[in-house]
Amino acid sequence: MRNWMRERMKRRKKKTENESEATGKVGQQKPPVDAAHPEPIVPTYDEMPSGSPEEADAPVKEERRMETEVQPESPSTPPPGPPEQKPAAPAGRTSTRPPKGVVVLAIGLPGSGKTTWFKRRGVTPLSSDLLRSILFDDITEQRYQGLVFSTLRSLLRARLIARMPWNYVDASNLAPHERRQWIKMAKGFGYEVHAVFFDVPLEVCLERNRKRERQVKEEMVQRMAAKLKPPTFEEGFAKITVVRVKRAGEQA
Repeated sequence: MRNWMRERMKRRKKKTENESEATGKVGQQKPPVDAAHPEPIVPTYDEMPSGSPEEADAPVKEERRMETEVQPESPSTPPPGPPEQKPAAPAGRTSTRPPKGVVVLAIGLPGSGKTTWFKRRGVTPLSSDLLRSILFDDITEQRYQGLVFSTLRSLLRARLIARMPWNYVDASNLAPHERRQWIKMAKGFGYEVHAVFFDVPLEVCLERNRKRERQVKEEMVQRMAAKLKPPTFEEGFAKITVVRVKRAGEQA
């Protein structure tokens, strides 16, 4: 009996089978680890993917900038100077991780000159009006606002994943709570957020609206004007550009 037990123990020690299902080779012998059979290479992930929580929590010190731009009374007149194309690194930035790019939010009433501002610079922004034309073949469709803006956010997210350096959003963005999701998404992907605020009087917007081929109802424009809040640095903007109207006869 003792001889039989010793033989059984010897056979068990010689048997070195792989019983792990993780390899997909249950019952096969594990190869020896030596110079001819080194340990498998294990990948490392030093660079976190875009939008990861580690990247979003990294401290980034932003230098806040305020600028003022004057548009002519007729916003179709091009402004002097070349359009802004490349992000300039501001002096005094101490962040060890510079932003991957910029997300620019246009803020203003219908008729304030947002769309024309983009056209003068040769920029094609992510536009709620454009999406209404694509989704519903009708730029005036207002019944599916949630669908329009969720699709708009998905498009911006795709651009941020693709690491596009400049991203423009052409929508009203009237109040801080409407701008919060854009800012949170941009910062989560490591982007700086700029605001272009069209500080244009309501009467000017209404006058321009009456001359447009596609008019917004005046009651709606007035309700939107009551909700409009200027952007602030406390919301998370690194740069705010205020666009005002240049009246005839005024000095630039």
